[in-house]
Amino acid sequence: MVTRLRAAVTFQPLKDLRFASSAMQGNTWFMSSLNDTFEGEESEYLHFPSEEHQDRLLCIRGHDTHDGGKNMYALAWPDGLPHGAALLDGLTYVSDTYYDYGNIWHGLSAMLPFVGWYEYKGCAAPTRWVLYHWGEVRVGMGAWLRTLMEVIFGKDAMNIEAFDGEGGGGITCFEKSVVFRHNSGRMSRHRRMEVFDMLRCKARAYCNVTRDPLVKEGKTPVIGLTLLLRTGARSFRNESTVIRIFEKACGGIPGCRFSVARSDNLTFCEQVKLMSSTDVLVSSHGAQLTNMFFMDRNSSVMEFFPKGWKELAGVGQYVYHWEANWSGMRHQGAWRDPNGVECPPLMQGNDCFYFYKNGRIGHNETYFTEWTLDVLNQVKRAKIEQVSQGLNQSSECPCN
Repeated sequence: MVTRLRAAVTFQPLKDLRFASSAMQGNTWFMSSLNDTFEGEESEYLHFPSEEHQDRLLCIRGHDTHDGGKNMYALAWPDGLPHGAALLDGLTYVSDTYYDYGNIWHGLSAMLPFVGWYEYKGCAAPTRWVLYHWGEVRVGMGAWLRTLMEVIFGKDAMNIEAFDGEGGGGITCFEKSVVFRHNSGRMSRHRRMEVFDMLRCKARAYCNVTRDPLVKEGKTPVIGLTLLLRTGARSFRNESTVIRIFEKACGGIPGCRFSVARSDNLTFCEQVKLMSSTDVLVSSHGAQLTNMFFMDRNSSVMEFFPKGWKELAGVGQYVYHWEANWSGMRHQGAWRDPNGVECPPLMQGNDCFYFYKNGRIGHNETYFTEWTLDVLNQVKRAKIEQVSQGLNQSSECPCN
C-alpha cells in the first residue's frame, strides 16, 4: 500500500504557462490545478493537510531561483511521501507574488493575507516561509518589509527557507502549510482594515510611539502636515518652491505643524514615528506612500503624478487610493501635472509609459495652496469634533 501511495504522487509544474499572460486578470498559474478554500472573511488560500485535499501534504521538487519552470509540486499522504523526501515540521507559509518582495507596496500586498490568517487562527507563528516570484524561489525580503513582518510574527518566525543542503533529490514536504497566491485582492475591505489596524498598532508599540490623537495646544488641535519627498523619478522639479507653498499654507492654519522628509533617509521606526504624527500626508506617487497606514485612521493623503500617467498607467496608478480606502485613510484626490516633456515620437505604448514614469513633477502654486487649505480645514473641523466628543483610538493590539 505504501508503495502504491508513493507511486500515486504526481509532480506538476508550479508555473502553468497556460495562464502566464492572464495572471493579473484574476487567474493564477501557480499550482493552477488546485481550487482555493474560503473561510470567513479571509482571502482565498490553500491549506495542507485538509479535508479538501484528502489530508495530503504539500511537497516541492526543485528549488530553482532563476527558472520557475524547473520547480514542481505534488500532494502526498504522510505515510506515502516520495522516496528520500525531507519532511519539515511545523507550519510553513508559502507565498507567491506576481511582483516582488523588494518594493514595499508589492511585498506588503503579498503579506497582508498571512497577517490576517495569523490573527484569525489565534496568532500561532509560522516555523518558516517559502517565497516564490514567478515560480522562482526567493530567499529574502526588502529591509522595510522584513522588519514589519518581524514586528508582527517575531524574529524567530522569519526563517525564509533557502533549501540549502537538503537531500532527497531536492524534494521537500511540509508537515503543515498554507499557501496564498492572490495577494490581498480577495480580502474583504473590513478584513483588510482590521489587518492594517494590527500593523499600525504593532509597529507603533515596537517603535515606542505613543500618540494621543486629541493632543491640543490650548484649545487648538495640533495638525501634522508632512511633505514626503522622493529623489529622481516622480520628484518635484522645483523642491524649494513646493516646500515653500506647503509651509505657507500650513502657517495659515492655527495648530498646523509642517515637516519635510525623505523616506530613503529614514529608518523603519523613524518612518513609523513620522507618520504617527502626520494628519495630512503630501507625496508624489511611489512606494513611500505605503507608509500612510502608520497614520491614525481618517488621516488624509494628497497624491501627485507627472505628465502622462492618466492616459497610460492603467489601474496601477490607483493603488494608493485603494490602500487609503483599505486602511481607513481619506484619499483627498490626485494632481496630475498637465505640463512636462512630451514622449519622443519614436516611442509608443509601454515605452512612452516608462518615459513618463521616470518624469518629474511641476507645480501650480494657486491650486496647491487652495487644495491644501481645504484639506487642512477639513482635518481641523474633524479634530475639534473628536475633542468635543472625547473620542480616541484603541491602543490594544491583537496577538499581544
